[in-house]
Amino acid sequence: MSSSTSRLATLWALGVIAFGTATSVAAQSAPLSAQDSDPRIMGWMQGFPPPPDKLIMQPDADYFSFPKLRWSVCHLREFLPTEEISRGTGAPVPLDYLPHAAFATTAREIDTLTFMPMTGGKAMTWEESLFANYTDGMLILHKGRVVYERYLGCLQEDGKHAIMSMTKSITGLLAQILVAEGALDDTLRVRDLIPEIGDGAFATATVRQVMDMTTGLKYSEDYSDPNADIWLYSRAASPLPKAEGYTGPDGYWAYLQQVRPAGRHGDAFHYKTINSDMLGWIISRVTGKAVTELASERLWRPMGAEQDAYQTVDGKGVPFAGGGVTAGLRDLGRLGLLMLNGGEINGKRLFPAAVVEKIRAGDDRSKFSGFPTIPNGSYTSQWWVFHNEHGAYAARGVHGQTIYVDPKAQMVLVRLASFPRAQNGLIDPTSLPAYQAVAEYLMRQH
Repeated sequence: MSSSTSRLATLWALGVIAFGTATSVAAQSAPLSAQDSDPRIMGWMQGFPPPPDKLIMQPDADYFSFPKLRWSVCHLREFLPTEEISRGTGAPVPLDYLPHAAFATTAREIDTLTFMPMTGGKAMTWEESLFANYTDGMLILHKGRVVYERYLGCLQEDGKHAIMSMTKSITGLLAQILVAEGALDDTLRVRDLIPEIGDGAFATATVRQVMDMTTGLKYSEDYSDPNADIWLYSRAASPLPKAEGYTGPDGYWAYLQQVRPAGRHGDAFHYKTINSDMLGWIISRVTGKAVTELASERLWRPMGAEQDAYQTVDGKGVPFAGGGVTAGLRDLGRLGLLMLNGGEINGKRLFPAAVVEKIRAGDDRSKFSGFPTIPNGSYTSQWWVFHNEHGAYAARGVHGQTIYVDPKAQMVLVRLASFPRAQNGLIDPTSLPAYQAVAEYLMRQH
């Protein structure tokens, strides 16, 4: 396999989906609209067999380029090996819904809400924003009840969707639970828990600095640079056979051992996915469990999930803690309810309230920069904190994924999407004001 083919084949595994700041290498300057790029309209993978020009394959095709990605985000297990996050064998606990008539009325009213995008111009309706942002699934809960639910693109009610870097927030939540319960000391240095890290850059970082991504690491995620570190990481972590003559690290953890320092730990927030995989290793070391097993044990099973989730793995079976989860829309809503309710769901406490209190408080805002659509933000335990008047915070993933929690409005919003470009900064101007408009509507009406 050539190096270019290997790079293409691993683009999703450790590339575009993991990062909120990169631009998809195959994004078009004037992409098809959401309606025109709908996978059903495009005809991807339809027929037995599909026509050659409708096949989406790997490694011979760039399955995560637009518009193919609009189909691929719901079918990633067909391209890469995964490990299950089991919901167990018990019956799911259904979500509570508004009565049918009230639900239909509320959905219509939300669709016609208007807001002004951050960039100005003319007002936009909520429904227009769904298509502007290539939404595949939208779920809104208010005071614990579903008030809006919609499926578009490749996603159906019983389907699953890649959540990209929202995976980081699951990893960070698990770590914060361990900290709150005393099972993980976040003041320890990484080398105290992972001596195999040797004298690499992570060795002298504290667990907290890894959790908050304030580490000083030499690591570039510039997709336009063929020598950028992201491509080295991609080749190391690929579950596919290595290219002939490959002599680099094999697997996530082998790569982490050779990362070199750049700057000082603790000085500033730097969004680098390798922190999440380092945190996944730390979690596994202190618990003796893979992050997939721990997510099942502490989240999916006890919260009454209705679907198993899945997480991609490297060639040695290590789950991708920075971006590998695929899950159902409503189960992500359950995660949002857990956060909104301080660790409680269905009358059960799954983790201490201190976990959410720490995340909601955020981190030092003076360390946070480079994200103009989140001007007052911070980042802690792998969650984005807005520090707005509603105290909102979120899990976020590239191409438009989010679990947005608004404590003041008692609202949880989950969006799954397949925006053509891998830049949430392009989506926020017509998303964040829309979320605020819905929150204010719900506070007035219910």
